[in-house]
Amino acid sequence: MKPKSRERSAVVIAVALLLAGVRSAPAQSSEVDQLKAAMQGMQKSMAEMQKKLAELEAQKAAVVPATNAGSDVLIIARGTNVMTGRASPVVWRATLKDDQEGAPRPDDYTLDPKYQGFIPIPNTPALIKFNAKPRVDITSDSRNSGNPDRFATAQIPVKGQSGFGGSEQFNINARGSSLSVDVRAPELGGNFRFYYNNDFFGSGSGMSYRVKQLYGQFHNVTAGFTYSCFEDPDAWPDTVDFEGPNSVIFARRALVRYMVPLNEAWQLNFGVEAPGAEIDSNSTTNSFSSVNSYPDATMNIRWENEKWGHVQLGGVARSLGVHGAGGSGIGNESVFGWGVNLASSINVFKKDSLQVQLTLGEGIFRYINDDFINNDAAFDASGDLKALPTVGLMGAYTHKWSDAFRSTASYGFVEIDNEASQGPDAYHQTHYGSVNLVWQLRKHLSVGVEALYGRKEVQSGATGDVWRFQMGMVYSFFD
Repeated sequence: MKPKSRERSAVVIAVALLLAGVRSAPAQSSEVDQLKAAMQGMQKSMAEMQKKLAELEAQKAAVVPATNAGSDVLIIARGTNVMTGRASPVVWRATLKDDQEGAPRPDDYTLDPKYQGFIPIPNTPALIKFNAKPRVDITSDSRNSGNPDRFATAQIPVKGQSGFGGSEQFNINARGSSLSVDVRAPELGGNFRFYYNNDFFGSGSGMSYRVKQLYGQFHNVTAGFTYSCFEDPDAWPDTVDFEGPNSVIFARRALVRYMVPLNEAWQLNFGVEAPGAEIDSNSTTNSFSSVNSYPDATMNIRWENEKWGHVQLGGVARSLGVHGAGGSGIGNESVFGWGVNLASSINVFKKDSLQVQLTLGEGIFRYINDDFINNDAAFDASGDLKALPTVGLMGAYTHKWSDAFRSTASYGFVEIDNEASQGPDAYHQTHYGSVNLVWQLRKHLSVGVEALYGRKEVQSGATGDVWRFQMGMVYSFFD
């Protein structure tokens, strides 16, 4: 018998004995009635105390310990002992850059349904996770690469240009370090999420603050600054180089997007995104300004499967416009831009994975990762605005040697069909190649070494290339 039950029994027995003694003694019936009333009051009080105790025990049971990968975390599940989050069919892949973490996902899908590292916010249905990822990159270039901090093939100097050649160049930077805040409310209707992330690749040298993502999501509506529907963050390869292949779609935009789950495997995504026509000013001697008459319209259709991986087909439609300035002779002109992007990450042999992308379109260079030069559109020999045809290819393969070691080989290709008016130095074609070895030294610490090769060709046929050897270290505090 439990202690509290024994105490209640003792009280009842004592009262019963007292009543028995009263009955045997010469006492008045009114006294017996008073004692009976007192006993009934005591029983009522005990019943109320028992109810209060049950409520306290129920509240205590709402805090449930959960484990994930050997780490203990506390998760609040109000009214139930089980979290309501569902594991996404897209499986998280270990990468040094981890573009998957901040990707919006439909309904209650998440890469980590146990919400490892999240902390309950008192008196709210929300969980919050802070994370810091200090990073350092050490690089050695065979000659001037054009950008010591990132391997940007668009900025490689070619023969005949200033900066071409030179001796070996060494650099250390920590600009890839990042901070993030993730807020979720798994049991609040509408699957609320707020996500923030920044690194230090802003304008200027040194550690310059740059917002990468800041958005809110509710009832499958995402608003803020995040991935374009034309981009597939689940298809980025695992490179030590922070920049990544030249040809992948890289597009963070101010936008509103709506996710439409069709079933467990298929979904549609629609976006209305901030425009930004990038017109090559070298293709005309007249002065002009870019005009954004309409937002960029984007969409994608996705298929996801836990065993096989995923495939995404995305599309974008754009209006690229200009307005002449100072009586230049250029009026209001606009051209239509369009693009399609087929991207996929496929699981191979259980531990390996293959990432591929194919991009075709006109006036879409702003969405290409190599976008360091205005190449959406240019003026032709007649002075008319033309959207520039663009093609991009990317392939990467990741092999896991063991739980601690993995390697990825990547290749990227970009080509623009130039207008002659752009001049001999216009960006025409680039190649990107990399191969690495990454050591998962500890659960939170990754160390990688990588060899990279980049080649750039301009419209005149002049070329430039560079080799880079890189070592990168990333530590994640709260993953």
